[in-house]
Amino acid sequence: MLALARGIGIRLGLAVGLLLAVVVVAFFLIQIAPGDAALYLAGEQGAGDAEFLAKIRAQYGLDRPVLVQLGTYVGNIAQLDLGKSFYFNEPVLGLILDRLFATVLLAGSALLFAVTVGVAVGVFTARRPESLPSQGVTVLSLVGFSTPVFWLGLMFIVVFAAGHPWNILPVTGIEDVRYHGNWFGETVDLLQHLVLPAGVLGVVYLAFYSRLARASMLEVLESDYIRTARAKGAHERVVVYKHALRNAIIPVVTVAGLQVGNLLSGALLVEFVFGWPGIGRLAVSSIFRRDSPTLLGIMIFSAAMVIVANLLTDLVYRLIDPRIRVGGAR
Repeated sequence: MLALARGIGIRLGLAVGLLLAVVVVAFFLIQIAPGDAALYLAGEQGAGDAEFLAKIRAQYGLDRPVLVQLGTYVGNIAQLDLGKSFYFNEPVLGLILDRLFATVLLAGSALLFAVTVGVAVGVFTARRPESLPSQGVTVLSLVGFSTPVFWLGLMFIVVFAAGHPWNILPVTGIEDVRYHGNWFGETVDLLQHLVLPAGVLGVVYLAFYSRLARASMLEVLESDYIRTARAKGAHERVVVYKHALRNAIIPVVTVAGLQVGNLLSGALLVEFVFGWPGIGRLAVSSIFRRDSPTLLGIMIFSAAMVIVANLLTDLVYRLIDPRIRVGGAR
């Protein structure tokens, strides 16, 4: 237990240091980005003379030295204060939390679909690597993984929402106001709105996880302990799903944890295409409006989500393979 606690403490310390580095890098990236937030704010208020610009910069602290602004911002983050949005005039953390459920629902559903179906397809094709279905899945995986997510989203809209006779699913948003007050209707309506965006995002990553699971399963099936299990007369289903799959799935879990950042970036495009009210759509609007506090807050919050996902991946390892310890193999 002491080794476990020490390992967790080390990882938490590294996570805090990494998050601090992300804050510093993201802050300076926003600073060197083209455009002037004061000019945008002045334009919103219908004025743009030098005196008014100076007043705005003083009001929002934009006239202070960059290092002073950075120190103030880091101190505010330590108090869970991500600043105040220039455009919405609301706390950035509140804006993100209001949209967090939509993004987590979209990304989580897509990841669950991609990993579950991808592993099942990978196991099936690994058991029959030379069969025609296996070769077909390989080709489809390559096509799916190389397809741009925004183009696939538009095609899904054309086929399943905007065309006849498959006009059966809603195209934009997350809810229909007609079902307010009816929890069953709201749940069904939410799932209907989720099908297209989660399906698009899931299909792209399904192709990757199916190939990864297939390659990992083929390697494990050639291991000595698998040959020993078969030689002892174990049923093929027991060999594949009890002995081989448990080890073959470890690389899939590793990549799933590391790809949370890529999943969030893909969700940004999907949210924009489908009008999904998540963090990605908020990020796009913040870029267009030069709302640097909101954009910076989203970058830091997303980085924190990725770090947490990696920590959870370490813990999942222990459930999959008891030989793996947080403090290292013993």
